[in-house]
Order: sequence, then C-alpha cells, then structure tokens
Amino acid sequence: MKFMIASDIHGSVWYCAKMLEAYKREEAQRLILLGDILYHGPRNDLPKEYQPKQVIAMLNPMKNEIYAVRGNCEAEVDQMVLEFPVLADYGFFLCGSRAIYMTHGHHYHPGNLPPMREGDVLLYGHTHVLKAEKMGAFYQVNPGSVSIPKEGNPPSYAIFENNTFTIKTLDGEVLRTLTLS
Repeated sequence: MKFMIASDIHGSVWYCAKMLEAYKREEAQRLILLGDILYHGPRNDLPKEYQPKQVIAMLNPMKNEIYAVRGNCEAEVDQMVLEFPVLADYGFFLCGSRAIYMTHGHHYHPGNLPPMREGDVLLYGHTHVLKAEKMGAFYQVNPGSVSIPKEGNPPSYAIFENNTFTIKTLDGEVLRTLTLS
C-alpha cells in the first residue's frame, strides 16, 4: 500500500489544493495527516490563502482515505466540522514486524520517544522541518510542512511505499529518501 504523509496545512486552501494534486499524482491509497489541519496557531503568520472552511470542504469528501492525528492547534470544534477523526494524540500501523508510530510531535518527538522497539519509526510533524534518518535503534521521519515550512525548506510531504520514505516538494521533486533496513 502507498501512503502519502503530510503535516501542518494550517488552514491554507492554496497549499491544501497543491497537496491534494500531489496525492492524486502519486496515486496513493491513503493520506496520513499529522495534525494542525485548520488553524494557523498564535506562533505562525497566516499562511497563503488562509481559508479553513474551504480546507474542510476539500478534505471531507476524502474522509474514507484519511488517517489523522491531533496537532497542537486542533480543538474539539475542529472535530465538529471534519468528518474523519482528528482528536487522537497518536496512531500506529504495522509494516511487517515494525511499528510506525504517528503523532504530531508536540508530545512525542525525538527528545521524548513513545514506547518503541528497535527498528520502529517515529512519524511526526510539528517542527515544520523535514527529516528522514536513522536515530540510534529507531527511525525518524518528519514530512515537513505543507504550508509554513521552516529552516529554508520548501513546502513538502512524504510517500511511504515498499519500506521506503521519500520526502518531496509539492511539485514532486525528491528531497530525501530513507529505506528501512
């Protein structure tokens, strides 16, 4: 199965549209959203074309394709308007005997790991900084931010297929690749 992973849309209809174009182009079967879907947050400037209601209208028709976790900007009111679950602090799926732990990154992150076994993957957002690397006995993957990237990174997302994470720009340019061994 091919997964597309994105984080930190922050209510930008412009970047959400670019992300969904990439999702269709990639022909992924599921979209994993790592939080901060609708609200820009008090620490961020407004992203380009900040229109959370339009983002809702774009994502709700895809409710059966989306797995999402709660970001630090999600609130119960977001769940009232989104037709897919967004209030779980974490989720996980298995890839063989390996667990891929999905979280936003404000509670669990490389400095505060959730319960993990050797070879597991921490998949998180929050920092708006892309990463794909082995971290001791574990792997960490951060797809960066769709709408408000930091540290000179472009807007980005990740693909997970055949035990490989590939981080790409919204135009599909490969930025990083990490194959799980």
